[in-house]
Amino acid sequence: MSARSAVLMADGRPRSRFAIVTTVVLCLLWTIPTLGLLLTSFRTRDAARAHGWWEIFSGGWTFDNYDKVFNGNGMGGSFLNSLVVAVPATVIPIMFAAFAAYAFTFMDFPGKDVIFVVIVAVMVVPIQVAFQPMLDMLGPRGLGVSGQYIAVWILHTGFGMPLAIYTLRNYMTTLPRTVIESAKIDGASHFQTFWRLIVPMSVPALAAFAILQFLWVWNDLLIAKLFLSADNSTVIVKLQGLLGSQGQGQELLTAGAFISMAIPMIVFFTLQRYFVRGLTAGAVKG
Repeated sequence: MSARSAVLMADGRPRSRFAIVTTVVLCLLWTIPTLGLLLTSFRTRDAARAHGWWEIFSGGWTFDNYDKVFNGNGMGGSFLNSLVVAVPATVIPIMFAAFAAYAFTFMDFPGKDVIFVVIVAVMVVPIQVAFQPMLDMLGPRGLGVSGQYIAVWILHTGFGMPLAIYTLRNYMTTLPRTVIESAKIDGASHFQTFWRLIVPMSVPALAAFAILQFLWVWNDLLIAKLFLSADNSTVIVKLQGLLGSQGQGQELLTAGAFISMAIPMIVFFTLQRYFVRGLTAGAVKG
């Protein structure tokens, strides 16, 4: 590699040293709170109160916080509950939204534009305003599923679908229509075209939304706290309970919080190569 090519980006533009330095500084600033959380999670309660996390030679190091979180607070069961909640609540809205986005992009039906505008408008409605009617509908006076997994699956699907439809529809508009027209000429149905052509070409957008949806569901507190029982509470609800009413479990909160980051980090780093590509392609087309 020549010295000239080393200072050029893939598209031929020169690299900006200011942008590189700024990015490194921002990454460091973003990482500092996580580093502080990690170091504090290995300290006793008294040590964390007496010294800042950056005072690494002040003593008070212990592994008891992690041992208590794993063995004394049912964190393992809450991890399983979070996975049972997050995986279907990620897959279901993506599946329905992909079908809807295909219809909005490649099919003609009355009121298509009006329906799409209404779906996009729903995104500005705060989810908190829907909690009371949802409690009535899913509670004993309605479907009677409040406290069960299906209740949070329904809610996360409903709240996540508008953004999913918007993102996937905008991405699908960037796909070449000649491929779709060729499939029609060959006699392929909409169902065959969707599964054999559109889905493989839409993997970046699907993966990008899967990351966003999974992280949102995994880190959700309100819906899980209101619509799940104590027996199937998620890891975030369990973390909130670790603190206690008097703050007596604060030394466990940092350890539990760092543990809860493991699964989202695995999901993000697994799908990150699709993330920027999927979001940018879905953001520039209207």
